[in-house]
Amino acid sequence: MKKPNVSFTSVFILLVIILLPLFGISQQSLKRETKPDYVLVIHGGAGAMDRSKMSAEAEDAYKSGLMAALEAGEKILKSGGSSTDAIVAAILLLEDNPLFNAGRGAVYNEAGEIAHDASIMEGNEGKAGAVGAVGIIRNPILAAKAIMDDGRHVFLIGKGAEDFAVKAGIDTVNPSYFFTQPRWDSYEKTRQTRLEREFPLNPKGTVGAVALDKNGNLAAGTSTGGMHYKRVGRLGDAPVIGAGTWADNKSCAISATGHGEYFIRSAVAHDIAARMLYGNQTLEQATDDVVMKKLKALDAGGGIIAVDKDGNIAMPFNTSGMFRGYVKAGEKANVAIYEEEN
Repeated sequence: MKKPNVSFTSVFILLVIILLPLFGISQQSLKRETKPDYVLVIHGGAGAMDRSKMSAEAEDAYKSGLMAALEAGEKILKSGGSSTDAIVAAILLLEDNPLFNAGRGAVYNEAGEIAHDASIMEGNEGKAGAVGAVGIIRNPILAAKAIMDDGRHVFLIGKGAEDFAVKAGIDTVNPSYFFTQPRWDSYEKTRQTRLEREFPLNPKGTVGAVALDKNGNLAAGTSTGGMHYKRVGRLGDAPVIGAGTWADNKSCAISATGHGEYFIRSAVAHDIAARMLYGNQTLEQATDDVVMKKLKALDAGGGIIAVDKDGNIAMPFNTSGMFRGYVKAGEKANVAIYEEEN
């Protein structure tokens, strides 16, 4: 009888497979997770959210808004579009949705005025754009992108930002367009009682998106109406590159939401990327250290969404809830609000 032709290599591989369990190593652990073709993650703000006080109808409305934004961004990524275009598409819908504190539905400052902030950054060349304290630009994220595309400056505020937007062909509106009764009622209550001077951790937060496209490029964007009853002229972290927004193809893309003053002081978005680049931390380790340890120790409520260059995602928050959602290529989109939800 002819002996089977078994090579030394085949025998070695067979022995390794048999002996792996003895050393507590599974075959599955040797498999490298496949990098997804694209990833999109969004948020609609973090805060103290009491599930018993939110109706089923309101919860469905928030989740429907998040899902619509995910679908708009994924449509671009699936067709081979850029991560920058995908996050803009997602944020546009969140800015137009009066449930969220961005665009139409933003909160009012002490003077009873709307003052929007927004920023965007792409990870390939590190280009960025931002606007602050604008009140007539329908979609502030478009103005931020126009500044980034123009390339002369990174950050424009107030009338200068509005004038630039007009020249760039960005839609402007009468400030009355942004009016929503619930936000105005909150303003009037605070104006009359002076009981809500500081940042209220309730569900009316910033919106943002981060994405990885098929070409391996990362992008991040953030948009907000800012802090309820803020002082005139106040800027939070949302328009500050490195605080509320960051993207770098070597590490990750970040969009933050929370008490902006602390996020600025801690350079939250850049800190996470730096921990990955210089401290060799994983995305999960870096985001956990910053959000769940560093910020929590400062009593700074909030959270972040992130995707790294390999398509891993993180969505940590140190409050009881954060409006959030994500989708990866080939997987079903997922949205959530409360801490106990996946």
